[in-house]
Amino acid sequence: MTSFSTTISSSNTFTLTHAKHMAAKVATDLLRIQRFYGLPYSSDIDEHEAEVTALLKAGYLGTVTYGFKRGDNWIEPTIRYSARDLMGASATDDDPGKIRPGKDISGASFHSFLTYSAAWDQLTDDEKRRFKATLPFSRTAGTEPGVSGYFSSDKTYSAGGHALDRTTVRSFG
Repeated sequence: MTSFSTTISSSNTFTLTHAKHMAAKVATDLLRIQRFYGLPYSSDIDEHEAEVTALLKAGYLGTVTYGFKRGDNWIEPTIRYSARDLMGASATDDDPGKIRPGKDISGASFHSFLTYSAAWDQLTDDEKRRFKATLPFSRTAGTEPGVSGYFSSDKTYSAGGHALDRTTVRSFG
């Protein structure tokens, strides 16, 4: 009687290519918002894509929200991405899109809001300062807006053992 044993091992290394793949999907969503609502500007989309790429690659992205704010609240169309390590699990890699057209953005302005990961919190102030100096623009401290409606999960973008879970603001009405 002959017996065989096979061992399969894999290693996921999150690369710059993986980060660019996921950030490109964020940029595509922002381009769709631009197409329907006129903002954000193309140059801003390029900068947001570069920022997300760098933060994902370094493991420093917590969440980032892009959309329209009226008063102190996010309104439709607003999208939020939450970064996570899949820890060996897999996730879908959806196509970007499904931004709903025709929402009322009168009296609103386009904004973004970013939070950092736990890995960011482990850095020294000097390390944070040096990393921020590599980003395409500077963010100012602020308070995260509320939401008029609720965030609804709708897509996941993944590559290299990491994922961005996308949620979008939906109105109650």
